[in-house]
Amino acid sequence: MSGEHAPHPRSDLAARIKPDIPHAARIWNYWMGGKDNFEADRAAGDAVAKVYPDIVTMAMQSRLFLRRAVSYLAAEAGIDQFLDIGTGLPTMQNTHEIAQAITPASRIVYVDNDPLVLTHARALLVNTTPEGVTTYVDGDYHEPELIISDARNVLDFTRPIAVMFMGVLGYVADLDEVRSIVSRVMAEVPSGSHLVLWDGTNTGTEVSEGSDKLAESGAVPYYLRTLDELAGCFAGLELVEPGLAPISHWRLPDDADEVQRIDAYGAVARKP
Repeated sequence: MSGEHAPHPRSDLAARIKPDIPHAARIWNYWMGGKDNFEADRAAGDAVAKVYPDIVTMAMQSRLFLRRAVSYLAAEAGIDQFLDIGTGLPTMQNTHEIAQAITPASRIVYVDNDPLVLTHARALLVNTTPEGVTTYVDGDYHEPELIISDARNVLDFTRPIAVMFMGVLGYVADLDEVRSIVSRVMAEVPSGSHLVLWDGTNTGTEVSEGSDKLAESGAVPYYLRTLDELAGCFAGLELVEPGLAPISHWRLPDDADEVQRIDAYGAVARKP
């Protein structure tokens, strides 16, 4: 089955693309070496990288963390449904490709509200197996109930679902709102579901300077969290070993080359 599109009232996506304003998904694409970005995005990305060069490493490591987390969920936890909220621009080794390579009938719902992301999703986020389902929803994580409503058209909410927030909740200024978004989504999924979440942390001076430069560029500010604040997003859930860890080290194979710790932490946790 080819990728399916969940209908949404928003339309005319191309008209919503504003190339002169730096945008998070396109800046991130630039840091990852992609081509789906504009001059304003590159300028903002360069301003951050000048004071925090490890941002490029963080972008690359975030994709490796996603690969390890989805592989664990599909191969070890038996999860075959994924709700990837704030997916960003499609790149190599997307959630559906990893999951469906392990469990061909996996069903994946991507969620984003960036028009460029949605335009590319139509072309690139398509099934890798005949029996799987890959679809996308034009949705804002500030409206979790609408996301859940659309996702119910594809996912079976009587069976475990992996909910993913991959580096996106740092764009929410209010920590209580972050926890509310996560808890409202997790309240709708059944026991045995999992939360995968990572965000940037204020664990270094340079990363804080990078956050300041991002805000100065005109892009949406990114709010770094303390480790305790990030840990609070997993309240009521059972952390999978090794718990909250740098994304560059989470379940890193024993024979892997040594990698540096970066200012981004994440975890996978199970809903009892």
